[in-house]
Amino acid sequence: MSPTVIILFLAIVLLTLVITYFAAKQTQTAGDFYTAGGGLTGMQNGLAIAGDYLSAASFLGIAGAIALYGFDGFFYSIGFLIAYLVVMFLVAEPLRNLGKYTLADMINSRFDARKVRGAAAFSTVTISTFYMIAQLVGAGALIQLLFGIDYWLAVLIVGVMMTVYVLFGGMTATSWVQIVKAVLLMAGMVIMSFLVLLRFNFNIGQMFTDMKTATSHGAAYLEPGLQYTDSLGTISLMLALVLGTAGLPHILMRFFTVRDAKTARSSVITATWVIGAFYILTLFLGFGAAAFVGESAILQANPAGNMAAPLLAQAIGGDLLFAFISAVAFATILAVVAGLVLSGASALAHDFYGQIIKKGKASEKEQVVAARTASLIVSVLAIVLALFAQYLNVAFLVSLAFCIAASANLPVILYTVYWKRFNTSGAVTAMLSGLISALVLVSISPSVFSPVEGAALFTGEPIFPLDNPALVSVPIGFLGGYLGTILSKEKDLRRYAEVKVKANTGYKASGSSH
Repeated sequence: MSPTVIILFLAIVLLTLVITYFAAKQTQTAGDFYTAGGGLTGMQNGLAIAGDYLSAASFLGIAGAIALYGFDGFFYSIGFLIAYLVVMFLVAEPLRNLGKYTLADMINSRFDARKVRGAAAFSTVTISTFYMIAQLVGAGALIQLLFGIDYWLAVLIVGVMMTVYVLFGGMTATSWVQIVKAVLLMAGMVIMSFLVLLRFNFNIGQMFTDMKTATSHGAAYLEPGLQYTDSLGTISLMLALVLGTAGLPHILMRFFTVRDAKTARSSVITATWVIGAFYILTLFLGFGAAAFVGESAILQANPAGNMAAPLLAQAIGGDLLFAFISAVAFATILAVVAGLVLSGASALAHDFYGQIIKKGKASEKEQVVAARTASLIVSVLAIVLALFAQYLNVAFLVSLAFCIAASANLPVILYTVYWKRFNTSGAVTAMLSGLISALVLVSISPSVFSPVEGAALFTGEPIFPLDNPALVSVPIGFLGGYLGTILSKEKDLRRYAEVKVKANTGYKASGSSH
Protein backbone atom coordinates (compact mmCIF):
# COMPACT_ATOMS: atom_id res chain seq x y z
CA MET A 1 0.00 0.00 0.00
CA SER A 2 1.28 3.45 -0.96
CA PRO A 3 2.39 5.82 1.83
CA THR A 4 0.36 8.50 0.01
CA VAL A 5 -2.82 6.54 0.63
CA ILE A 6 -2.04 6.25 4.32
CA ILE A 7 -1.22 9.97 4.65
CA LEU A 8 -4.43 11.10 2.90
CA PHE A 9 -6.58 8.71 4.91
CA LEU A 10 -5.05 9.91 8.15
CA ALA A 11 -5.51 13.53 7.04
CA ILE A 12 -9.23 12.93 6.47
CA VAL A 13 -9.58 11.20 9.82
CA LEU A 14 -7.67 13.99 11.62
CA LEU A 15 -9.74 16.72 9.95
CA THR A 16 -13.04 15.10 10.91
CA LEU A 17 -11.88 14.55 14.49
CA VAL A 18 -10.86 18.22 14.78
CA ILE A 19 -14.33 19.20 13.51
CA THR A 20 -15.90 16.88 16.05
CA TYR A 21 -13.78 18.34 18.86
CA PHE A 22 -14.95 21.90 18.20
CA ALA A 23 -18.53 20.79 17.52
CA ALA A 24 -18.64 18.95 20.83
CA LYS A 25 -18.01 22.26 22.63
CA GLN A 26 -21.09 23.74 20.97
CA THR A 27 -23.36 20.75 21.61
CA GLN A 28 -24.97 21.40 24.98
CA THR A 29 -28.73 21.03 24.41
CA ALA A 30 -31.06 18.66 22.61
CA GLY A 31 -31.59 21.33 19.95
CA ASP A 32 -27.83 21.52 19.38
CA PHE A 33 -27.58 17.75 19.15
CA TYR A 34 -30.49 17.19 16.74
CA THR A 35 -30.40 20.33 14.55
CA ALA A 36 -27.16 22.23 15.25
CA GLY A 37 -29.32 24.87 16.92
CA GLY A 38 -30.99 25.67 13.56
CA GLY A 39 -28.11 28.03 12.77
CA LEU A 40 -26.82 26.85 9.36
CA THR A 41 -27.03 29.16 6.35
CA GLY A 42 -28.70 28.11 3.09
CA MET A 43 -25.35 27.54 1.37
CA GLN A 44 -23.97 25.53 4.29
CA ASN A 45 -27.07 23.41 4.61
CA GLY A 46 -27.28 22.92 0.83
CA LEU A 47 -23.74 21.55 0.78
CA ALA A 48 -24.50 19.43 3.84
CA ILE A 49 -27.63 18.05 2.14
CA ALA A 50 -25.53 17.18 -0.91
CA GLY A 51 -22.94 15.62 1.38
CA ASP A 52 -25.65 13.60 3.07
CA TYR A 53 -27.35 12.58 -0.18
CA LEU A 54 -24.33 11.69 -2.33
CA SER A 55 -23.62 8.41 -0.66
CA ALA A 56 -21.36 5.43 -1.22
CA ALA A 57 -24.16 4.01 -3.35
CA SER A 58 -23.90 7.03 -5.65
CA PHE A 59 -20.14 7.31 -5.81
CA LEU A 60 -19.14 3.63 -5.70
CA GLY A 61 -22.32 1.78 -6.63
CA ILE A 62 -23.50 3.86 -9.61
CA ALA A 63 -20.04 4.22 -11.14
CA GLY A 64 -19.74 0.43 -10.97
CA ALA A 65 -23.26 -0.12 -12.30
CA ILE A 66 -22.63 2.14 -15.31
CA ALA A 67 -19.26 0.51 -15.94
CA LEU A 68 -20.78 -2.98 -15.94
CA TYR A 69 -24.25 -2.35 -17.37
CA GLY A 70 -24.01 0.92 -19.31
CA PHE A 71 -27.35 2.68 -19.78
CA ASP A 72 -29.11 0.57 -17.14
CA GLY A 73 -26.60 1.71 -14.52
CA PHE A 74 -27.35 5.32 -15.36
CA PHE A 75 -31.00 4.75 -14.34
CA TYR A 76 -29.91 5.27 -10.76
CA SER A 77 -28.43 8.68 -11.58
CA ILE A 78 -31.60 9.78 -13.37
CA GLY A 79 -33.82 8.62 -10.53
CA PHE A 80 -31.76 10.20 -7.76
CA LEU A 81 -31.58 13.50 -9.65
CA ILE A 82 -35.29 13.84 -10.49
CA ALA A 83 -36.12 12.89 -6.93
CA TYR A 84 -34.89 16.20 -5.66
CA LEU A 85 -37.54 18.07 -7.59
CA VAL A 86 -40.20 16.29 -5.52
CA VAL A 87 -38.43 17.41 -2.35
CA MET A 88 -38.07 20.99 -3.54
CA PHE A 89 -41.62 21.56 -4.74
CA LEU A 90 -43.72 19.45 -2.35
CA VAL A 91 -41.93 18.75 0.90
CA ALA A 92 -39.11 21.14 1.92
CA GLU A 93 -41.06 24.24 2.97
CA PRO A 94 -44.02 22.67 4.81
CA LEU A 95 -41.68 20.24 6.53
CA ARG A 96 -39.52 23.05 7.90
CA ASN A 97 -42.54 25.05 8.99
CA LEU A 98 -44.28 22.16 10.76
CA GLY A 99 -41.39 20.16 12.21
CA LYS A 100 -38.89 20.53 15.02
CA TYR A 101 -36.36 17.68 15.27
CA THR A 102 -37.80 14.66 13.43
CA LEU A 103 -40.33 13.58 10.80
CA ALA A 104 -42.63 12.45 13.62
CA ASP A 105 -42.64 16.04 14.95
CA MET A 106 -43.94 17.28 11.62
CA ILE A 107 -46.74 14.69 11.44
CA ASN A 108 -47.60 15.22 15.09
CA SER A 109 -48.15 18.91 14.45
CA ARG A 110 -51.50 17.79 13.08
CA PHE A 111 -52.12 14.65 15.16
CA ASP A 112 -51.33 14.67 18.87
CA ALA A 113 -51.29 10.89 19.05
CA ARG A 114 -48.52 8.70 20.41
CA LYS A 115 -49.39 5.87 18.02
CA VAL A 116 -48.73 8.18 15.06
CA ARG A 117 -45.41 9.24 16.50
CA GLY A 118 -44.51 5.64 17.29
CA ALA A 119 -45.27 4.47 13.75
CA ALA A 120 -43.24 7.34 12.25
CA ALA A 121 -40.30 6.62 14.56
CA PHE A 122 -40.39 2.91 13.72
CA SER A 123 -40.39 3.72 10.01
CA THR A 124 -37.44 6.09 10.49
CA VAL A 125 -35.36 3.49 12.33
CA THR A 126 -36.10 0.85 9.67
CA ILE A 127 -35.15 3.10 6.75
CA SER A 128 -32.02 4.39 8.47
CA THR A 129 -30.88 0.85 9.25
CA PHE A 130 -31.29 -0.35 5.63
CA TYR A 131 -29.46 2.69 4.32
CA MET A 132 -26.70 2.42 6.88
CA ILE A 133 -26.01 -1.21 5.98
CA ALA A 134 -25.41 -0.09 2.37
CA GLN A 135 -22.92 2.56 3.45
CA LEU A 136 -21.04 0.19 5.74
CA VAL A 137 -20.84 -2.48 3.04
CA GLY A 138 -19.27 0.10 0.71
CA ALA A 139 -16.89 1.23 3.43
CA GLY A 140 -15.86 -2.32 4.24
CA ALA A 141 -15.14 -3.15 0.59
CA LEU A 142 -13.10 0.03 0.10
CA ILE A 143 -10.91 -0.31 3.18
CA GLN A 144 -10.50 -4.03 2.59
CA LEU A 145 -9.15 -3.28 -0.88
CA LEU A 146 -6.80 -0.51 0.23
CA PHE A 147 -5.42 -1.87 3.47
CA GLY A 148 -5.72 -5.60 2.84
CA ILE A 149 -7.51 -6.14 6.14
CA ASP A 150 -10.51 -8.36 6.79
CA TYR A 151 -13.96 -7.06 5.87
CA TRP A 152 -15.25 -7.32 9.41
CA LEU A 153 -12.40 -5.21 10.74
CA ALA A 154 -12.94 -2.58 8.06
CA VAL A 155 -16.64 -2.28 8.95
CA LEU A 156 -15.74 -2.03 12.62
CA ILE A 157 -13.28 0.85 11.99
CA VAL A 158 -15.87 2.91 10.07
CA GLY A 159 -18.53 2.05 12.61
CA VAL A 160 -16.45 3.31 15.50
CA MET A 161 -15.64 6.56 13.70
CA MET A 162 -19.25 7.36 12.78
CA THR A 163 -20.24 6.68 16.36
CA VAL A 164 -17.62 9.12 17.65
CA TYR A 165 -18.81 11.93 15.34
CA VAL A 166 -22.44 11.67 16.38
CA LEU A 167 -21.87 10.77 20.01
CA PHE A 168 -19.75 13.85 20.74
CA GLY A 169 -20.50 16.36 17.98
CA GLY A 170 -24.16 15.73 17.18
CA MET A 171 -25.63 17.55 14.17
CA THR A 172 -22.97 20.29 14.17
CA ALA A 173 -20.11 17.83 13.65
CA THR A 174 -22.19 15.77 11.23
CA SER A 175 -23.07 18.84 9.14
CA TRP A 176 -19.49 20.09 8.82
CA VAL A 177 -18.16 16.62 8.02
CA GLN A 178 -20.80 16.49 5.26
CA ILE A 179 -19.86 19.96 3.95
CA VAL A 180 -16.15 19.07 3.76
CA LYS A 181 -17.01 15.77 2.13
CA ALA A 182 -19.27 17.43 -0.49
CA VAL A 183 -16.50 19.85 -1.52
CA LEU A 184 -13.86 17.08 -1.71
CA LEU A 185 -16.20 14.74 -3.57
CA MET A 186 -17.11 17.30 -6.24
CA ALA A 187 -13.44 18.19 -6.67
CA GLY A 188 -12.61 14.52 -7.18
CA MET A 189 -15.49 14.05 -9.65
CA VAL A 190 -14.44 17.04 -11.72
CA ILE A 191 -10.78 15.94 -11.84
CA MET A 192 -11.65 12.39 -12.88
CA SER A 193 -14.21 13.51 -15.47
CA PHE A 194 -11.65 15.91 -16.93
CA LEU A 195 -9.06 13.13 -17.24
CA VAL A 196 -11.59 10.74 -18.79
CA LEU A 197 -12.67 13.34 -21.35
CA LEU A 198 -9.00 14.06 -22.06
CA ARG A 199 -8.62 10.43 -23.12
CA PHE A 200 -11.51 10.99 -25.56
CA ASN A 201 -10.02 14.29 -26.79
CA PHE A 202 -12.89 16.19 -25.10
CA ASN A 203 -15.21 14.83 -27.76
CA ILE A 204 -18.34 13.43 -26.11
CA GLY A 205 -19.60 12.10 -29.43
CA GLN A 206 -16.39 10.13 -29.86
CA MET A 207 -16.76 8.83 -26.31
CA PHE A 208 -20.18 7.34 -27.06
CA THR A 209 -18.92 5.91 -30.34
CA ASP A 210 -15.90 4.30 -28.68
CA MET A 211 -18.04 2.81 -25.92
CA LYS A 212 -19.91 0.71 -28.49
CA THR A 213 -16.75 -1.39 -28.86
CA ALA A 214 -15.11 -0.89 -25.46
CA THR A 215 -17.02 -3.62 -23.59
CA SER A 216 -18.11 -7.20 -24.21
CA HIS A 217 -21.71 -5.97 -24.63
CA GLY A 218 -21.00 -4.11 -27.86
CA ALA A 219 -23.55 -1.51 -28.97
CA ALA A 220 -26.07 -2.92 -26.48
CA TYR A 221 -24.00 -1.25 -23.75
CA LEU A 222 -25.60 2.09 -24.64
CA GLU A 223 -29.15 0.73 -24.72
CA PRO A 224 -31.53 -0.31 -21.93
CA GLY A 225 -31.93 -3.99 -21.16
CA LEU A 226 -28.55 -5.30 -20.00
CA GLN A 227 -29.44 -5.37 -16.32
CA TYR A 228 -33.16 -4.63 -16.29
CA THR A 229 -34.92 -6.87 -18.78
CA ASP A 230 -38.27 -6.48 -17.07
CA SER A 231 -40.01 -3.19 -17.89
CA LEU A 232 -42.22 -3.38 -14.79
CA GLY A 233 -39.15 -3.92 -12.66
CA THR A 234 -37.50 -0.85 -14.14
CA ILE A 235 -40.58 1.30 -13.54
CA SER A 236 -40.76 0.05 -9.97
CA LEU A 237 -37.11 0.93 -9.34
CA MET A 238 -37.52 4.44 -10.75
CA LEU A 239 -40.65 4.97 -8.66
CA ALA A 240 -38.71 4.09 -5.52
CA LEU A 241 -35.85 6.44 -6.37
CA VAL A 242 -37.99 9.41 -7.45
CA LEU A 243 -40.49 9.29 -4.58
CA GLY A 244 -38.26 7.82 -1.88
CA THR A 245 -36.03 10.85 -1.40
CA ALA A 246 -38.93 12.90 -0.09
CA GLY A 247 -39.42 10.31 2.64
CA LEU A 248 -35.82 9.71 3.73
CA PRO A 249 -35.55 10.70 7.42
CA HIS A 250 -31.89 11.77 7.34
CA ILE A 251 -32.56 14.09 4.38
CA LEU A 252 -35.77 15.51 5.87
CA MET A 253 -33.99 16.12 9.17
CA ARG A 254 -31.60 18.49 7.44
CA PHE A 255 -34.37 21.05 6.88
CA PHE A 256 -34.64 21.55 10.64
CA THR A 257 -31.06 22.84 10.80
CA VAL A 258 -32.00 26.20 9.26
CA ARG A 259 -33.97 28.99 10.87
CA ASP A 260 -36.90 29.36 8.42
CA ALA A 261 -38.60 28.08 5.26
CA LYS A 262 -36.86 30.66 3.05
CA THR A 263 -33.46 29.31 4.09
CA ALA A 264 -34.76 25.76 3.62
CA ARG A 265 -35.71 26.60 0.01
CA SER A 266 -32.30 28.13 -0.70
CA SER A 267 -30.73 24.99 0.80
CA VAL A 268 -32.60 22.80 -1.65
CA ILE A 269 -31.62 24.98 -4.61
CA THR A 270 -27.92 24.78 -3.68
CA ALA A 271 -28.19 21.06 -3.08
CA THR A 272 -29.99 20.48 -6.38
CA TRP A 273 -27.22 22.20 -8.38
CA VAL A 274 -24.49 20.21 -6.64
CA ILE A 275 -26.36 16.93 -6.84
CA GLY A 276 -27.32 17.52 -10.48
CA ALA A 277 -23.72 18.15 -11.49
CA PHE A 278 -22.58 15.08 -9.59
CA TYR A 279 -24.99 12.66 -11.27
CA ILE A 280 -24.14 13.94 -14.73
CA LEU A 281 -20.46 13.33 -13.98
CA THR A 282 -21.16 9.71 -12.91
CA LEU A 283 -21.61 8.96 -16.61
CA PHE A 284 -17.98 9.87 -17.33
CA LEU A 285 -16.76 7.79 -14.38
CA GLY A 286 -18.76 4.75 -15.44
CA PHE A 287 -17.71 4.96 -19.09
CA GLY A 288 -14.12 5.66 -18.07
CA ALA A 289 -14.01 2.63 -15.77
CA ALA A 290 -15.44 0.39 -18.51
CA ALA A 291 -12.98 1.67 -21.11
CA PHE A 292 -9.76 2.10 -19.12
CA VAL A 293 -10.11 -0.43 -16.28
CA GLY A 294 -12.12 -3.19 -17.92
CA GLU A 295 -14.98 -5.42 -16.83
CA SER A 296 -12.83 -8.30 -15.61
CA ALA A 297 -10.60 -6.09 -13.42
CA ILE A 298 -13.66 -4.39 -11.88
CA LEU A 299 -15.34 -7.71 -11.12
CA GLN A 300 -12.12 -9.16 -9.75
CA ALA A 301 -11.74 -6.29 -7.27
CA ASN A 302 -15.36 -6.56 -6.12
CA PRO A 303 -18.10 -8.81 -7.56
CA ALA A 304 -20.69 -6.03 -7.20
CA GLY A 305 -18.55 -3.48 -9.10
CA ASN A 306 -18.23 -1.13 -6.13
CA MET A 307 -14.51 -0.47 -6.71
CA ALA A 308 -14.87 0.87 -10.26
CA ALA A 309 -14.29 4.55 -9.33
CA PRO A 310 -11.08 4.04 -7.28
CA LEU A 311 -9.69 1.68 -9.92
CA LEU A 312 -10.43 4.26 -12.63
CA ALA A 313 -8.56 6.89 -10.60
CA GLN A 314 -5.52 4.63 -10.50
CA ALA A 315 -5.74 3.88 -14.22
CA ILE A 316 -5.93 7.50 -15.38
CA GLY A 317 -4.19 9.39 -12.57
CA GLY A 318 -1.75 6.99 -10.94
CA ASP A 319 -1.27 6.32 -7.24
CA LEU A 320 -1.75 9.95 -6.17
CA LEU A 321 -5.26 10.26 -7.67
CA PHE A 322 -6.08 6.76 -6.47
CA ALA A 323 -5.16 7.77 -2.94
CA PHE A 324 -7.15 11.02 -3.16
CA ILE A 325 -10.28 9.36 -4.57
CA SER A 326 -10.08 6.56 -2.03
CA ALA A 327 -9.80 9.10 0.77
CA VAL A 328 -12.77 11.02 -0.68
CA ALA A 329 -14.80 7.81 -0.85
CA PHE A 330 -13.89 7.14 2.77
CA ALA A 331 -15.03 10.66 3.75
CA THR A 332 -18.21 10.14 1.73
CA ILE A 333 -19.12 7.07 3.69
CA LEU A 334 -18.28 8.62 7.04
CA ALA A 335 -20.43 11.68 6.34
CA VAL A 336 -23.47 9.72 5.26
CA VAL A 337 -23.38 7.12 8.01
CA ALA A 338 -23.05 9.89 10.59
CA GLY A 339 -26.25 11.48 9.25
CA LEU A 340 -28.02 8.13 9.29
CA VAL A 341 -26.98 7.36 12.85
CA LEU A 342 -28.28 10.77 13.87
CA SER A 343 -31.69 10.27 12.23
CA GLY A 344 -32.11 6.80 13.70
CA ALA A 345 -30.98 7.96 17.14
CA SER A 346 -33.36 10.95 16.98
CA ALA A 347 -36.31 8.64 16.38
CA LEU A 348 -35.35 6.41 19.30
CA ALA A 349 -34.36 9.12 21.77
CA HIS A 350 -36.64 12.04 20.89
CA ASP A 351 -39.75 10.22 19.65
CA PHE A 352 -39.81 6.92 21.56
CA TYR A 353 -38.12 8.00 24.79
CA GLY A 354 -38.75 11.74 25.05
CA GLN A 355 -42.25 12.01 23.64
CA ILE A 356 -43.83 8.56 24.15
CA ILE A 357 -42.23 7.18 27.31
CA LYS A 358 -41.50 10.50 29.09
CA LYS A 359 -44.52 12.22 27.48
CA GLY A 360 -42.47 15.29 26.55
CA LYS A 361 -41.33 15.92 30.13
CA ALA A 362 -37.70 14.78 29.87
CA SER A 363 -35.20 17.35 31.10
CA GLU A 364 -32.62 18.83 28.74
CA LYS A 365 -29.90 16.67 30.29
CA GLU A 366 -32.02 13.53 30.01
CA GLN A 367 -32.70 14.25 26.34
CA VAL A 368 -29.02 14.65 25.49
CA VAL A 369 -28.07 11.49 27.40
CA ALA A 370 -30.87 9.58 25.66
CA ALA A 371 -29.74 10.88 22.25
CA ARG A 372 -26.17 9.74 22.79
CA THR A 373 -27.26 6.34 24.16
CA ALA A 374 -29.53 5.85 21.16
CA SER A 375 -26.67 6.75 18.81
CA LEU A 376 -24.63 3.94 20.33
CA ILE A 377 -27.48 1.43 19.98
CA VAL A 378 -28.16 2.34 16.33
CA SER A 379 -24.46 2.14 15.45
CA VAL A 380 -23.98 -1.31 16.97
CA LEU A 381 -27.11 -2.63 15.23
CA ALA A 382 -25.98 -1.34 11.83
CA ILE A 383 -22.45 -2.75 12.21
CA VAL A 384 -23.73 -6.22 13.12
CA LEU A 385 -26.15 -6.29 10.15
CA ALA A 386 -23.50 -5.00 7.72
CA LEU A 387 -21.25 -7.94 8.55
CA PHE A 388 -23.77 -10.27 6.86
CA ALA A 389 -24.32 -8.16 3.71
CA GLN A 390 -20.81 -8.04 2.21
CA TYR A 391 -21.61 -9.21 -1.31
CA LEU A 392 -24.77 -7.22 -1.98
CA ASN A 393 -24.53 -4.26 -4.39
CA VAL A 394 -24.79 -1.11 -2.29
CA ALA A 395 -26.92 0.68 -4.90
CA PHE A 396 -29.50 -2.09 -4.60
CA LEU A 397 -29.55 -1.83 -0.80
CA VAL A 398 -30.12 1.90 -1.02
CA SER A 399 -32.94 1.45 -3.52
CA LEU A 400 -34.69 -0.73 -0.93
CA ALA A 401 -34.39 2.03 1.66
CA PHE A 402 -35.88 4.43 -0.88
CA CYS A 403 -38.75 2.02 -1.52
CA ILE A 404 -39.68 1.90 2.17
CA ALA A 405 -39.39 5.69 2.44
CA ALA A 406 -41.66 6.18 -0.58
CA SER A 407 -44.21 3.63 0.65
CA ALA A 408 -44.38 4.44 4.36
CA ASN A 409 -43.39 8.11 4.81
CA LEU A 410 -44.28 10.02 1.66
CA PRO A 411 -48.04 9.23 1.70
CA VAL A 412 -48.31 10.49 5.28
CA ILE A 413 -46.31 13.66 4.58
CA LEU A 414 -48.40 14.61 1.55
CA TYR A 415 -51.74 13.70 3.16
CA THR A 416 -50.82 15.66 6.31
CA VAL A 417 -50.11 18.83 4.36
CA TYR A 418 -52.58 18.64 1.46
CA TRP A 419 -55.67 16.57 2.50
CA LYS A 420 -58.05 18.17 4.98
CA ARG A 421 -60.04 14.96 5.66
CA PHE A 422 -56.89 13.05 6.71
CA ASN A 423 -56.96 11.79 10.31
CA THR A 424 -55.05 9.79 12.93
CA SER A 425 -56.33 6.39 11.76
CA GLY A 426 -55.32 7.24 8.20
CA ALA A 427 -51.83 8.29 9.29
CA VAL A 428 -51.16 5.07 11.21
CA THR A 429 -52.69 2.89 8.47
CA ALA A 430 -50.68 4.61 5.72
CA MET A 431 -47.36 4.19 7.50
CA LEU A 432 -47.88 0.60 8.59
CA SER A 433 -49.37 -0.61 5.30
CA GLY A 434 -46.57 1.01 3.29
CA LEU A 435 -43.83 -0.21 5.60
CA ILE A 436 -45.09 -3.77 6.06
CA SER A 437 -45.96 -4.29 2.38
CA ALA A 438 -42.50 -3.10 1.31
CA LEU A 439 -40.71 -5.34 3.81
CA VAL A 440 -42.84 -8.42 3.08
CA LEU A 441 -42.57 -8.07 -0.70
CA VAL A 442 -38.80 -7.56 -0.52
CA SER A 443 -38.42 -10.63 1.67
CA ILE A 444 -40.04 -12.85 -1.00
CA SER A 445 -38.50 -11.10 -4.02
CA PRO A 446 -35.62 -12.14 -6.34
CA SER A 447 -33.36 -9.89 -4.24
CA VAL A 448 -33.65 -12.41 -1.39
CA PHE A 449 -34.45 -15.70 -3.18
CA SER A 450 -32.76 -17.03 -6.32
CA PRO A 451 -32.69 -20.52 -7.82
CA VAL A 452 -28.98 -19.98 -8.57
CA GLU A 453 -26.91 -20.78 -5.48
CA GLY A 454 -25.03 -17.74 -4.18
CA ALA A 455 -26.91 -15.22 -6.37
CA ALA A 456 -29.09 -14.02 -3.47
CA LEU A 457 -29.36 -14.42 0.27
CA PHE A 458 -31.30 -17.71 -0.03
CA THR A 459 -31.57 -20.40 -2.69
CA GLY A 460 -35.12 -20.92 -3.94
CA GLU A 461 -37.83 -19.58 -6.22
CA PRO A 462 -38.96 -16.01 -5.42
CA ILE A 463 -42.70 -15.59 -4.87
CA PHE A 464 -42.84 -11.89 -5.82
CA PRO A 465 -41.36 -11.14 -9.29
CA LEU A 466 -39.92 -7.61 -8.86
CA ASP A 467 -36.54 -6.83 -7.26
CA ASN A 468 -37.88 -3.53 -5.96
CA PRO A 469 -41.54 -3.64 -4.89
CA ALA A 470 -42.26 0.11 -5.01
CA LEU A 471 -44.73 -0.29 -7.89
CA VAL A 472 -46.99 -2.21 -5.51
CA SER A 473 -46.02 -0.98 -2.04
CA VAL A 474 -46.27 2.78 -2.78
CA PRO A 475 -49.91 2.54 -3.96
CA ILE A 476 -50.63 0.34 -0.93
CA GLY A 477 -49.27 3.09 1.34
CA PHE A 478 -51.45 5.75 -0.28
CA LEU A 479 -54.47 3.42 -0.36
CA GLY A 480 -53.96 2.49 3.29
CA GLY A 481 -54.01 6.17 4.27
CA TYR A 482 -57.16 6.79 2.23
CA LEU A 483 -59.10 3.79 3.55
CA GLY A 484 -57.96 4.34 7.13
CA THR A 485 -59.26 7.90 6.92
CA ILE A 486 -62.63 7.39 5.27
CA LEU A 487 -63.44 4.33 7.40
CA SER A 488 -62.92 6.39 10.55
CA LYS A 489 -65.41 8.99 11.82
CA GLU A 490 -62.62 11.19 13.19
CA LYS A 491 -62.45 14.60 11.53
CA ASP A 492 -60.81 17.86 12.64
CA LEU A 493 -61.08 20.47 9.90
CA ARG A 494 -60.15 23.30 12.27
CA ARG A 495 -56.83 21.64 13.10
CA TYR A 496 -56.15 21.19 9.40
CA ALA A 497 -56.80 24.90 8.80
CA GLU A 498 -54.20 25.74 11.46
CA VAL A 499 -51.68 23.30 9.97
CA LYS A 500 -52.28 24.67 6.47
CA VAL A 501 -51.56 28.23 7.58
CA LYS A 502 -48.51 27.12 9.52
CA ALA A 503 -47.16 24.99 6.63
CA ASN A 504 -47.46 27.84 4.14
CA THR A 505 -46.38 30.78 6.29
CA GLY A 506 -44.16 29.35 9.00
CA TYR A 507 -46.30 31.04 11.65
CA LYS A 508 -45.31 29.73 15.07
CA ALA A 509 -42.78 27.37 13.47
CA SER A 510 -39.92 26.33 15.73
CA GLY A 511 -37.09 28.74 15.26
CA SER A 512 -39.16 30.92 12.93
CA SER A 513 -38.23 34.52 12.64
CA HIS A 514 -41.84 35.54 12.05
